[in-house]
Amino acid sequence: MFVRGVLSVHSAPSALCPHIEWAVAGIVGVPVDLVWEGQSAAPGSLRAELDWTAHPGTAGAITSALAGWNRLRFEVTEEASPGCDAVRYSYTPTLGTFSCVTSANGDILIPEGRLRAAMTLAACPAPGRPAATLEAELGRLLGRAWDDELESFRCAADGAPVRWLHATG
Repeated sequence: MFVRGVLSVHSAPSALCPHIEWAVAGIVGVPVDLVWEGQSAAPGSLRAELDWTAHPGTAGAITSALAGWNRLRFEVTEEASPGCDAVRYSYTPTLGTFSCVTSANGDILIPEGRLRAAMTLAACPAPGRPAATLEAELGRLLGRAWDDELESFRCAADGAPVRWLHATG
């Protein structure tokens, strides 16, 4: 069984570009030759996008391979498949990795247990942990900080494709 997905490298130093291609090729099992374009949101860095088809779990494997690379910003999505939900991973050097399950239209789906935990933390914070509002806890579950940091990179260079991953309806 195969699934489709998209890797959006929002910004990468030029020295990392061939390494990104090699890492992703090793995961998807075919040579990868990305078209790199200048990234106006981070002068001197490049951006690229790859539509891929591979086995379920490939988005997680790509994220694991690329996460932690200095000055790299990226997102990886994977469509749902039998027995597997659709997923999105976002990575920035300052925030690390965010992952979420998504619906067919791109909405983030938050499991009941995580919602209950957010409500509990907002109502009575753990000892030694600062109080948080329900809005702040929900923003954390929705990856608001990653969206805020990546938005200017998603808009990218003039004429480049833009994917509004958080916009629905």
